[in-house]
Amino acid sequence: MMVWYSERTTWTGRARADETTDMERAEAELSKGTSPFHKLGLSTAVFLRATLGFEKEVMEQAGARIAEAEEAATEHQRRAIKDRSTAHQSAIYPAGAEYALCHAESQLMAAVIGVLNESLTESLRGFYKLRKAFATLYELSEAEQKYLRSIGRSNATSQTSIVSSTDKLSSTGLQTPTEGSGVLTPANLSDSDDEGAFVDAEDGTTTHRHNGELTETDLEKLTLDDMSSKPNGGIGSSAPTTGAGATTATAFAQADADVDFRSITTDPIDLFIHSGVALCFGLLQLLLSMVPPAFAKLLSIFSFRGDREAGLRMLWSATKFKQNINGAMAGLITLGFYNGAIAFCDILMDDAVPEARLKNLLQEMRQLYPRSKLWLLEEARMLGAEKNLEQAIAITNDATPGGLKQIEALRRFERSLNCMYLHRYEECATGFIECVGLNSWSHALYYYIAGVCYVELYRAHKVNDPKAAAAYAEQAEENLHKVYSNVGKKGFMGRQLPFDVFVIRKLKKWDHRTKTQGCKFVDAVGVSPVAEMAYFWSGFKRMNEKQLLKHLQNLEWSEDLSLNPRWAQELADEKALQALLKATCLRFLHRVPEAKAMLSEGVLSHDLLQLKACDNADVWSIPVGHYEMAVCYWDEARGQHGDKVILQKCSDEIAKVEKSESYELEARVGLKVTTARETLRKCGVSSV
Repeated sequence: MMVWYSERTTWTGRARADETTDMERAEAELSKGTSPFHKLGLSTAVFLRATLGFEKEVMEQAGARIAEAEEAATEHQRRAIKDRSTAHQSAIYPAGAEYALCHAESQLMAAVIGVLNESLTESLRGFYKLRKAFATLYELSEAEQKYLRSIGRSNATSQTSIVSSTDKLSSTGLQTPTEGSGVLTPANLSDSDDEGAFVDAEDGTTTHRHNGELTETDLEKLTLDDMSSKPNGGIGSSAPTTGAGATTATAFAQADADVDFRSITTDPIDLFIHSGVALCFGLLQLLLSMVPPAFAKLLSIFSFRGDREAGLRMLWSATKFKQNINGAMAGLITLGFYNGAIAFCDILMDDAVPEARLKNLLQEMRQLYPRSKLWLLEEARMLGAEKNLEQAIAITNDATPGGLKQIEALRRFERSLNCMYLHRYEECATGFIECVGLNSWSHALYYYIAGVCYVELYRAHKVNDPKAAAAYAEQAEENLHKVYSNVGKKGFMGRQLPFDVFVIRKLKKWDHRTKTQGCKFVDAVGVSPVAEMAYFWSGFKRMNEKQLLKHLQNLEWSEDLSLNPRWAQELADEKALQALLKATCLRFLHRVPEAKAMLSEGVLSHDLLQLKACDNADVWSIPVGHYEMAVCYWDEARGQHGDKVILQKCSDEIAKVEKSESYELEARVGLKVTTARETLRKCGVSSV
């Protein structure tokens, strides 16, 4: 027991030692141990590098490390079942629960790596691992709830939720977990029944191997029943469907909110298990609640659904344990969610972003990890959300060089985006080109944004400094045409990245216009592509009045016939795109009536088929135009307490986005749409 505690202390301390400059040291120290905790710590360190940088070789390394951690956890779990003296003796959890948690955390990481992998097969295998991890977390949370009830610390709300969840489980035909079983059996932790379940057929389709036979799998009919019918039973067959289990997660979150677990036990191992369950359950619920509408259909195959409020409550609860890896990760995820996602949504409840609480959390994390650049990055994002872009850049400038190249790439990426929003285009272009040497994930993105920055510089100098304009035109064409050789190198779930599809279409469009209009390539570029990129990266919300007016000026360049005589013959898709981006600027300038009029007349007056008829058409302006109109109604109603008639109009516009055809980069708007729908439901406004 003391040996185990010593090992756990070592890996927890080392893994939380500065995760940037000390990452290699942490990995070296963790490699010296062979316990599940050393292996989990090591796999977590490599996993962080993989998910921060998305490099294929690092993801492969992470996958191998995670597999080792899974195997070690399974073996130690078996040993704990045979001889309980080898495991932690807990009054709360079943024997070997600490190893079950290690296994579940490993499976969650494996699921993420699988989904980020370029193979659909690996993505599907990842979803199965996700479901199995959920099952383990479910049993651990049930053990906690049982213990709380036994000491009279579980309130009626959480008890009712658990009963409701159990009723749902019974109705699914699956067995509910047996209370008081006291063990998580070794069979439950074995992944042997998953190995080889999915293989890539020679024709590129995905097949499913079951009981030694190979049959075609119809993904539209694939359900969780495929797993519950497996012969080895255990957690996989006794756990809830993930949809039903969301109710259990809500109960667990409610118990977390009502009971500080530190008042229940001071045992560090029990607290480690509790914080780990809160972290993992919370992250699962949060991620599943953020799924864009298009991706939700695939996840529904696996009965996955989330509860954002429950997920956030659990993550906040886990941040109480800041000095272990679970608490540190929960803090990073919570700050990242608010600073990188919710902060840039438009239709939100008044209390959707707990600013004071977030600032306190960031301050505490900075004190605990003073050299970590990850917290500096979060502070820069927080400043950006407050429209303080200059200070956000100053913070990223102050970061000492060195450390993980993945963190350095993120720093330069964030700084370069802020330079773009400040119209410091030369710095922005230089920063993105530097990212090429730091990160292999999307060189096409880096070259594209650098290229369109040079387009904007060309336009700004075309009249007054033709020599400088010519140099910028050359740099624009050079960088934009590098995109062709850098797309298709990465994929997501077996498909080309959406951004790659987007930029290739744009480049083909401009190349075609160059030939048909007999102009230079840089003159064939359409409506301000920098403003377009700022929209997709939620940059308009970070800008103050001066910066927004500059974007309007850049957009109006296209309409000035003395500068751009081709505008008179411009096609409908470009004019709709122009109107959309101008309307968005007007909305952020609080000129909502003007924004609504421009959307109605310049965007939504067009028929989708009319736009599709254009060469290499930009058609995304129509669904996004409906979203922008919804935000205008939300602003017109003055938010959640506004006129219900106007809020219903907002909801009707969101429904039009939800029902629209798939469009490029919809995932970048999808979170805003999902958040808007959730907000309107809280306001008592129904969907159509």
